[in-house]
Amino acid sequence: MECNKDEATRAKEIAERKFIAKDILGAKKFALKAQNLFPSLEGIPQMVATLDVYISAENKVKGEEDWYGILGVNPRADDDTVRKHYRKLALMLHPDKNKSIGADGAFKFISEAWSILSDKARRAANDKKINAKAQKGSTIFGSSSAKAAANGGQRGHGGKWSI
Repeated sequence: MECNKDEATRAKEIAERKFIAKDILGAKKFALKAQNLFPSLEGIPQMVATLDVYISAENKVKGEEDWYGILGVNPRADDDTVRKHYRKLALMLHPDKNKSIGADGAFKFISEAWSILSDKARRAANDKKINAKAQKGSTIFGSSSAKAAANGGQRGHGGKWSI
């Protein structure tokens, strides 16, 4: 088992180097490898959660930030569900508790997502802006939401919902 821990530690180090090089998907691949090799490796669940937030932040919905994806919730989620997901991520990603590389940036992303989605007016404005862009896109080139529906409405990473 010590061999697996050494390999997992090396995979985690590679993940950190890839993150620094802005290869977020590559970093996640190695972080997951480290997690599979030695699940109790210190800080690995936090690193994976941090990388998930960065991946979600890179994904845009109709050219806009995907605040729902950053928090890992369905756009139709009720306020209570959004709050629960935010609190769970906030506890895991807070820089005082998470020493993973990039944790402070991930925490800023979820905090911004929470500030928008917890405010009914800002959430409604965000949804309206995305829906307006979706309607424009569907009349000209075909709706990308139709593509999302065709694949079950889910993203390819972690089962987070897309619009």
